[in-house]
Amino acid sequence: MSLSPAQRQLLGWLAIGLTGFGLLWLLAPVLTPFLIGAILAYALHPAVEWLAARRVPRVLAVLIVEVAMVLALLATVLLIVPILSKEIPLLQAQIPLLAERLNQTLSPWLAQQGIHVSLDVPSIKAFVLKYLNANAEEGLAALLSSARIGGSVALAIAGNLVLVPVVLFYLLMDWPRIVARVQALIPQRQANSVNAFLEECDALLGQYLHGQLLVMLVLAVYYAVGLALFGFDLALPLGVFTGLAIFIPYIGFGLGLALALLAGMLEFASLHGLVAVAVVYGVGQVLESFVLTPRLVGERIGLSPLAVIFALLAFGHLFGFVGVLVALPLSAVALVALNRLRTAYLGSRLFTG
Repeated sequence: MSLSPAQRQLLGWLAIGLTGFGLLWLLAPVLTPFLIGAILAYALHPAVEWLAARRVPRVLAVLIVEVAMVLALLATVLLIVPILSKEIPLLQAQIPLLAERLNQTLSPWLAQQGIHVSLDVPSIKAFVLKYLNANAEEGLAALLSSARIGGSVALAIAGNLVLVPVVLFYLLMDWPRIVARVQALIPQRQANSVNAFLEECDALLGQYLHGQLLVMLVLAVYYAVGLALFGFDLALPLGVFTGLAIFIPYIGFGLGLALALLAGMLEFASLHGLVAVAVVYGVGQVLESFVLTPRLVGERIGLSPLAVIFALLAFGHLFGFVGVLVALPLSAVALVALNRLRTAYLGSRLFTG
């Protein structure tokens, strides 16, 4: 059975894609900083081109964009600092009291069931004082000790933190030349179809990024206002952090929810805090899942909720944390390719007979 030129072309591109995917899987630990740098370069190069079009020297434009990105990431991470600085002293006071209450209420009930368990409250107090009341010197000593134990991991993290900005800088500097070289590799006969595919993918990814940024902005405002209405002292950092962390599907929401639950338990001596967090985050999850993401992101990339969950699990298993970050945009690109393959198959002689 002979194949048409279009079918051979599609099979060739499919083979190239599978080969590239296999290489990514095998070399994932080595390629991680380069993959992160490439993703950031793709997202940030429009800003560099915008500045360069206004006669800003390209080196300066790249430095401005990269420094702005680093400052934005640091600001997001530093949102956790006031949360921890507020909650750690509360933990010091509340955990021993909570252990005593559990010992007074839970132990008698368990004894009635034939289970004799008693919490060692003095040991719990000593543990809290040792690990939550540590000064900066003790914390630094513990950090250095853990770095010696897991030296390779610490060195890998430090190396990636240095390597990613370097890779990003050179990619942003050479972005027009890289694009031109890739386009020069495309055979003239396939140039129109390949360029149309790449343009469709580029438009889809651009819509995804714009939609995701809108979702993050709306949710950051919503969570901050919602927690403030219930009287949370840490409403602003908790709300903004949760909204921005939504960029990491499910993991970001889970981390924000955990911090909010901890703040609710420590700030309020009743169920008020837990009920407030349940209401705010429950409504926020419904708002994100059924209103914001479907309208601003989901409809644009064409992925169903089941496909989103599968993509996150699959890419996370194969590529770890980076895989979770790139799962949705890469799945959207794969969807474009599959739609083109389906169209070609339905129009081929294999289907029509």
